Amino acid sequence: MKGRYAAAFSIAAAMAAQAHAQSTVTLYGIVDLGLQYANSAQTSRVAGVPQGKSQFAMTDAHSTGMSGSRWGLRGAEDLGGGLKAIFALENGFLANTGALAQGGAEFGRQAWVGISSPWGTVTAGRQYDPLVNYVQQFAASGTFAGYMGSHPDDLDNLTNTNRINNSIKYESATYGGFKASALYSFGGVAGSVTQNQIWGLGAGYTGTSFAAGVGYMNARDPNVSFYGNTPNKGTATANNIGSAGSATSPESNPVYAGYASAKTLQIIGGGASYNFGSTTVSLVGTNVRFESLGSSSGPNPLGYTGDAIFTSIDLNARYWLTPSLQFGAGIDYTHRNSVKGDDGAKYLQLDLGVDYNLSKRTDLYALTVLQRAMGRDSLGQPAVASIAGFSPSSTDKQVGVRLGIRHKF
Repeated sequence: MKGRYAAAFSIAAAMAAQAHAQSTVTLYGIVDLGLQYANSAQTSRVAGVPQGKSQFAMTDAHSTGMSGSRWGLRGAEDLGGGLKAIFALENGFLANTGALAQGGAEFGRQAWVGISSPWGTVTAGRQYDPLVNYVQQFAASGTFAGYMGSHPDDLDNLTNTNRINNSIKYESATYGGFKASALYSFGGVAGSVTQNQIWGLGAGYTGTSFAAGVGYMNARDPNVSFYGNTPNKGTATANNIGSAGSATSPESNPVYAGYASAKTLQIIGGGASYNFGSTTVSLVGTNVRFESLGSSSGPNPLGYTGDAIFTSIDLNARYWLTPSLQFGAGIDYTHRNSVKGDDGAKYLQLDLGVDYNLSKRTDLYALTVLQRAMGRDSLGQPAVASIAGFSPSSTDKQVGVRLGIRHKF
């Protein structure tokens, strides 16, 4: 009898171990905190004139650093036949205060579930758009400069300021270094298939020394569907992109906040990199179109019509002096066309960074971004410099500096 019980116990233990091996859940995260300085940060607007002062602050990386603080869970269950059930829940938070990021969403960074197979994956939920998946890695913000190295006010979303709700995504397996994806977000409006819908495409190639990627996104009624998809936003009567400021508050996203009435947001981008030993050079180009201004998708106090079109070019390089010490430098130029007869706008930005790895999981970094603005901004006022994550400058120039520490677990 004892032999039978021992055999049965051994079989049960083996089956339990096998079942355990077929299902995994991983806890992971990043804490990124730093001190920052801006030579000019708006405090208010008085009689239409920006007021500003220099600013020192402690901030989470969600605003200006290398990697927004987060914790998450990823899981997979083997279903047999090469199929797996997969999921991800990722929370963003502010390490300096403990508050939720992404407008107060509990899992504002990612929340999806799906099936993976040898031919690719299908996932559904709150997800990244194709430009983030395939183009971000080539921009200065995605390599060494962090969020503050975004193109002005992250107008092309390459630093993932906004995610996509109610979406289903297919991403292929990798074939010879190539892979591709397609995404569709349901608008969910009764009687209208296209209202609030978002769709996108992306593709990329990764080789030994060369890599490249392209992405496209089309969002209908973007003030609600794309910029208004967090708990603290969402109505078409409010400007979910930014604001013109007041006597007690600064402007917010002046580069493009005035275009909340666009019926369609279209972003197309591409990037490539080449590795020369210890040096990697990258180039990114994006085109952002706020089309059919004056629709009912959002407020339009300045009476805009037509299209607002931004073009950005980003050239950057990284150099590893040692396996632990990286230097980076980049330059970005952004141009907007004339809207309603204004002078258009131009933004020139220089990004500098250094990153030192104390270990595989902990690093120290220093970032500096200098930006100059020219022309008129989307709020119909003389353009002010607006480094992503900082309060806009009160003048056409702004310098932002950050010293940070990042730990991954």
